[in-house]
Amino acid sequence: MAEATILNLDSYRQEALELKFRERLHRELDKWLDRLGDMMDDREKPSGLWGITEGIRRHREKLMNTVAMEWIEKEYASYLDQEYANCPICGRWLKRQDVCRRTLETMIGEITIRRPYFYCSVCRHGFYPLDEALGLSSRRKQYDVQEAAADLAKEVPYEKASQLFTKLSGVSMSDHVMHEIANAAGDDLSVLDVSPTRDEIAARIQEVSVGKKWRPIMVLAIDGADVATRPESAKGSGRGRKKHRAKRARWKGEWREAKGFRIYLVDDGRIVHLLSWHQVQNQAELAASLKQVKETGLIDESLVRLCVIGDGAQWIWNQVKELFPTVREILDFYHCSGYIHDVASNQYMYDPLKALEWVEATMARLFCGEADRVIWGLERMKPRDTPSRQVIDRCYRYLKKHLERIDYGSHRKGGYPIGSGGIESAHRFICHVRLKRSGAWWYVENSNRMLALRCADYNGTFQRVFQKYVQRDQVSRNS
Repeated sequence: MAEATILNLDSYRQEALELKFRERLHRELDKWLDRLGDMMDDREKPSGLWGITEGIRRHREKLMNTVAMEWIEKEYASYLDQEYANCPICGRWLKRQDVCRRTLETMIGEITIRRPYFYCSVCRHGFYPLDEALGLSSRRKQYDVQEAAADLAKEVPYEKASQLFTKLSGVSMSDHVMHEIANAAGDDLSVLDVSPTRDEIAARIQEVSVGKKWRPIMVLAIDGADVATRPESAKGSGRGRKKHRAKRARWKGEWREAKGFRIYLVDDGRIVHLLSWHQVQNQAELAASLKQVKETGLIDESLVRLCVIGDGAQWIWNQVKELFPTVREILDFYHCSGYIHDVASNQYMYDPLKALEWVEATMARLFCGEADRVIWGLERMKPRDTPSRQVIDRCYRYLKKHLERIDYGSHRKGGYPIGSGGIESAHRFICHVRLKRSGAWWYVENSNRMLALRCADYNGTFQRVFQKYVQRDQVSRNS
């Protein structure tokens, strides 16, 4: 006897909804194609493939809107017809008060939904269950639009980003709203928020290690870049979105240093980026961020040969000694050579050939591990005049303080880099490209938010950072 088939009422209803969904979409697609055919007869449109794609792009919103609405009705039918709900605060059983319309702006155009509204008179709390189920933003512009806006705003000025965004997506967004979204997405981020995970970093190290006899070299480079900042007094005293800034003559900008560090691998002369963190901050704040990276174990030091490259700032080396006591310390070759060239240009001002010979001989000694002989020679050099004596003394003190860090020949033999090009390039593509623009003056908090977003982008964690913003926004919407 054949086994009886058991029909499930819920599955039957789901199949009916699915069939209805597809039938309605087919009808809407037929209508859209008819309308598109009429629109394509416009003689002013471009010809050829360009005309076809442009026509579809311009008129796709109606079809996409229909698909989205039909999908919502299929997947969230219980929320659309909901008559009762529990208060999320006190748990009281509530009856629906009204059905309210809400228009949402998405990357596929505007969508208008109707959703039940519930209100608890005890808690004085009103809520829409469908809003929470769909994960809607409190803004009219939804998260897909916000993410695209933040992604574009971190690359180009807000006004230009607004123009490009409207042109490329067909969704209008003012530079003011774009500014708000970028600031909200970049707010309250730490180095750990924008960092790859320990496993992701270990995977990149493993990729570089394949086929190698020695552990790969990991470089920690620390330096600063200038950022044009404006004082708080420039904000003015107005309230609301239309508040006016203080007049330019009433405030004076200040160049402040965005201190940062970059961690990367050296693989046959190329850089494999791992982590960057830049903020307008002081030495203690940068040290605290570096300490977080160390204490959370993002870097497994047993997998790499770690070195630190920095200039002559003593605070850098103090932090390095505290956090990485066994690391190889390397004084940036170009900072060091700058002191050598200063001595030559002052001491041999009237004999350029002799100055060049002295520089080349001195740098050769540094590469041959004879830094102590260079220091000895500076100590016995007869200065041409008082300014030369000051320059010679300054170079002497600099080299003596960093004697163990300037054995460039040994560093090169070990495969270690001797220049700070890695951190300098990070300054350019993270700080300078976006912040250091003609006429741009940043409030410190806004510059740090932008820097955090750009660090996340180059660390490969922008999507993760934006999801954190979404979670914060959801919590604030439901509170």
